[in-house]
Amino acid sequence: MKRNNWKSKENEEWSSRRQTCNLNYHRRRTHCSFTGRYEQEELWNSLNAGTSNSRSTSNVCHSSPAPELPGFYYDPEKNRYFRLLPGHNNYNPLTKESLQNKEMECKRLKLLEEEEKQKKKTSRAGLNSSLVLRKRQLGLLSSTNYCRLVHELKVNCMQRRKVEIQSPDSSVTGTNNFKLIVADAACERIFTVNDVEHGGCKYGIINLSGLGKDSLTVEMYDNLYFTNRKSFSRLFFLAFPSMLRVNSVCWASLTHQDSHVLLCLMGIAETPGCASLLPASLFSNSNPGDQPGMLCSFKISTAWSCAWCLNPQADNCFSTGLMRRVLVTNAMTGHRQTFGTSSDVLAQQFAIQTPVLYNGCRSGEVFSIDIRQRSRRGHSWKAVRLFHDSAVTSVRLLQAEYYLMAADMAGKIKLWDLRAVKCVKQYEGHHNEHATLPLQINEEEGLVTAVGQDCYTRIWSLQDANLLRIIPSPHPASRDSIPSVVFSSRLGGSQGVPGLLMAVKQDLYHFSYNSDNPCYLQTRAMDSPVL
Repeated sequence: MKRNNWKSKENEEWSSRRQTCNLNYHRRRTHCSFTGRYEQEELWNSLNAGTSNSRSTSNVCHSSPAPELPGFYYDPEKNRYFRLLPGHNNYNPLTKESLQNKEMECKRLKLLEEEEKQKKKTSRAGLNSSLVLRKRQLGLLSSTNYCRLVHELKVNCMQRRKVEIQSPDSSVTGTNNFKLIVADAACERIFTVNDVEHGGCKYGIINLSGLGKDSLTVEMYDNLYFTNRKSFSRLFFLAFPSMLRVNSVCWASLTHQDSHVLLCLMGIAETPGCASLLPASLFSNSNPGDQPGMLCSFKISTAWSCAWCLNPQADNCFSTGLMRRVLVTNAMTGHRQTFGTSSDVLAQQFAIQTPVLYNGCRSGEVFSIDIRQRSRRGHSWKAVRLFHDSAVTSVRLLQAEYYLMAADMAGKIKLWDLRAVKCVKQYEGHHNEHATLPLQINEEEGLVTAVGQDCYTRIWSLQDANLLRIIPSPHPASRDSIPSVVFSSRLGGSQGVPGLLMAVKQDLYHFSYNSDNPCYLQTRAMDSPVL
């Protein structure tokens, strides 16, 4: 009897436990069915609460350590998550793109503040003027490496100064944005392309001789199309309709060194495109009775790039990169050669030692053409063929013409050995997605300069591809305010001043080797001969 009573009590306990578990399980399911649609919101509210309790509100400039969650983005300024679903955040105009723009703008302002306070880091760890000078005195550095390191130190010492632009016509200055500046071979003059409010472009030439003065002033002369002050203006008007857009510019030596400017103009609507040779004498402050130089205009549709040949075997010839073809034209006789390609040609440059033309295509291919041969179909006339993963926007030959540097729309800058047909160096940090941005190589200083689509100017060491300096734009970054720069050790001629010239919006800036900077004084002392 006692044994049976014990078993019956045990069964009752187990049955009551099962009923309690079933009841709790049923309650949990019932509760989840009512609160399921709010479960995710409660989760993100807890995350937002935990984030706010764990740390104070952070500035938008600093990157947030909060994890990235699918369908949400974290706003470090508001210190919370926001849903990215359409229509959920109509009351909040913030987007991921706007937050990125704010972060970029804050970074730019911070770099500008560091520039003004001269808080610039050295390009290499432990690099300073005293160490370089001591190594040179001990014979540990060759003359080439010593000069290269001195130029790197001077680049870090450059400071921004705004240049005042003076013009005989007061209506010329301060009214139009700079689109492009291109220096001649001697860096004495700069050809400028300015956007016009009602459409089209305006041209001018800046004389850089004034950069050596304390006032840092230059002079700009307006072109005849807008001033209409000479008898030659009607012909100039016919050659340059107002709606033509400039795609490419280079200096041309038709009668003498850098006597003309070659413009590639893309047609709009019913206006055909053209390639025109504009005499530089049109912009000189000469007497009204002086005859301008030779003016040529060739009708060419959709010209993306242009280049002038300085080799005597192809005298007075220039090339234009078109849609799936290359056109080589003799400016004196008008004779043309056509080379068919499989892609649009976006960048060109002639070699000087030989009449060979190097082309960069939208397909990513870089190839060379010996223009002494006749036009042929197919690819048999391509002497050198290199390949990038994206559209090539700029090609530059080094002086010995054994190496070629190319930049593409993926932000890659590569140095190619033309003899081994392989990439030997890659310059990191450049930013580009869709713009045609030029490269500049200064072999005398051992520097490579490029402006990215993010409006930052970057300077690399040509020898080892080390990023030396990043210069922020004085204006907020946008697609229509990408700076155009010229870098040289002799801006204004052989007796000119060194530094970088930057044109952005309506302003012109000169980044000079500041004589008041202690770093500059030390590098000037290093320039003296070492016994």
